[in-house]
Amino acid sequence: MISEEDLILAPIADLQDINGVPFPEEPKFRQFLITGPPGAGKSTLVSKMRGWPYEGYLDLSAPNWWRVQALTFRPREIHLGAPFKGRPEALAVLDEEWLNDCETLEMDFRRIQIPPTKAWFFGTDWRTQYVFEFILPLADKVYHDRVERAKTGLFPHDRRITSQIVTSQVKFYRTIAWYFWVSGMHVYIRVEREGAPMRIVECKKAPNL
Repeated sequence: MISEEDLILAPIADLQDINGVPFPEEPKFRQFLITGPPGAGKSTLVSKMRGWPYEGYLDLSAPNWWRVQALTFRPREIHLGAPFKGRPEALAVLDEEWLNDCETLEMDFRRIQIPPTKAWFFGTDWRTQYVFEFILPLADKVYHDRVERAKTGLFPHDRRITSQIVTSQVKFYRTIAWYFWVSGMHVYIRVEREGAPMRIVECKKAPNL
């Protein structure tokens, strides 16, 4: 898994304003998919940009996940499931199997499906169809906010929370962001919930593929 210090980010020079929130200038409104760990601020951001209010889920090991109905309405919040070595099914960071073994699970990149490039002139270029925003605040900040949020009783999955689990959840999404980037997908990262988007320029310690 990729740690915060391993991923080198740089500001995106050209930005557009969508209801007071800065986004990369080039993508169109309906290209954006917002993802990240629990408590990162996905729902708040989608609400501010006046996107689709319902959450979706993507199993990144499923064939043709880029065609699923959950992606019809955009921009929207998306949760991700990823394959791990020795596990037959993809796991999301709220699954019991992932929570029980998050410190030892090893992501199986070979089973992550990447959209194909455009095959013919009138075909769909699936790699540019979507632009993934990964909201990845500092793990300590997410942990503190979720501890406070748990006191409301509105989020049952916040009852089982530790600093280590939150750190692993942030690493899970950061690792997928990196893998999408090296695979030619359109991704960027927002480290500050209200801050400017950042592009990936380098990974100092990349996992073995």
